[in-house]
Amino acid sequence: MPTSTETRHVIAVQDLAASAAHYRDVLGFDLHDFAHGWQIFKLGAFVIQAGECRDEVPAADTGDHSYFAYVEVDDIDAYFARVQAPGARLRKTLRDESWGMREFAVETIDGHRIMFGMEIE
Repeated sequence: MPTSTETRHVIAVQDLAASAAHYRDVLGFDLHDFAHGWQIFKLGAFVIQAGECRDEVPAADTGDHSYFAYVEVDDIDAYFARVQAPGARLRKTLRDESWGMREFAVETIDGHRIMFGMEIE
């Protein structure tokens, strides 16, 4: 049976340059050129393929549908400190949950929501 080697999340953003700066400067992603009107944002194995769609409904206007990823990281406390320092928009502060995860959520400048977590040992 084949296994996945990487997952790419495809999202629409209204201003690709502003979104790229947010993912790089606030969330700590690496940026990679892809194609005209598209850019890749990477945080380790977590990959987002962002396309500029200026006339589409902003993710912020889609309510709970703007929540699109749960990303497990190896040091949640360090990553939380990393994104909190430049002022990430927090949807949920860092905390331990009864289901065995330590997690927090952010909202990007486009309104996409991402949960970051780490299994509690």
